[in-house]
Amino acid sequence: MKSYFLIIFSALLVTSCSVKKNVTPEQPISTTKPIENNHQFFSTIEKKSTFDAVKINSKIDARTGSFIPTLNAVIYVENGQKVWMNLTAVILQAARGVATPEGIKGYYKLDKTYIDSDFGYLNKLLNVNFIDYNALQNLLLGKTFIPVSEKNYNLTPDISGFTLTSKETQKITENGKTTEYNISLGYDQDLNLNHVLLTNPTNNNQLEITYSNRVILNNESFPKNVKIIIKAKKTDEILIENTKFDFSRMETTYSVPANYTKTEIK
Repeated sequence: MKSYFLIIFSALLVTSCSVKKNVTPEQPISTTKPIENNHQFFSTIEKKSTFDAVKINSKIDARTGSFIPTLNAVIYVENGQKVWMNLTAVILQAARGVATPEGIKGYYKLDKTYIDSDFGYLNKLLNVNFIDYNALQNLLLGKTFIPVSEKNYNLTPDISGFTLTSKETQKITENGKTTEYNISLGYDQDLNLNHVLLTNPTNNNQLEITYSNRVILNNESFPKNVKIIIKAKKTDEILIENTKFDFSRMETTYSVPANYTKTEIK
C-alpha cells in the first residue's frame, strides 16, 4: 500500500505547469537572451508564474520492489488551493489523493486504507523535512523549491546551461527539526530547472528529480517526462509521462469510502 501512496504524492510533486486560461498551440522552446550577471540569474529562477487551473493526463510507471502495473493518472491543479489526483489501473480506480495548504489525503481501494495527515507524511515518503504546500506548489510550477542565494551557492555555466551547487552543507529547519543537505540544481540555457539532487551527508539518503522533453504552451515551459529517484535503505523510482493538457476548471470530488482504515507511514 505504501508504494501506491508514494506514487500518488511523488506524481503530485512534479506533473504540472504554469499556464494561462487560453491555450495556444505547442511551440518549440525558444532561446532567451544570455544572462548578464548572477543577480539576473537568481531573480529569473525565483520569478513566480500565475495560472488558474490545469488538468493533466499522465502515465506512471513505478519501480519500488513490488509489482505495480502502469497507472493512468488524472491530475488537476488549482493555483494556491489544491492538487487532486485520480489513479486507475486498466479501467479500475486504484487510488485518489488531494493536497491542500492544510495537508494531504489519499485512499487506496485494494486494501481499503487511507491517510489524512499534514505534510510530515510526504516528507517521510521522500526522506526530506522541508516539503509544505508552498514547496509543493513551486515543484508543480517547475520552479526552484529550495531557498537559494548568491551567498550560499556557486553558479557555474556548463555545456547544457548552468549548475548551482551549495558552497557548504545547507541546514534546513522545519517544525523544529534541522536536517543537512548537499544540494545541486541544474538549469538549461533558458533557465528551466532540469535536475535536482539532494544528499543527506549523515546517511547518504538522496532525492533526485530529472525533468526532460520540455515544450512551450502559452509561453510557459514544462516537462513531458519526469523521473524521480528516492534512495534510502532501498531505491524507489517513479517515471511519469504527461500526455495531455486541459486548461479549464473541473469538479474534483474526494471522500473516503465507508469501512476504510486509516494508516500511518512508519
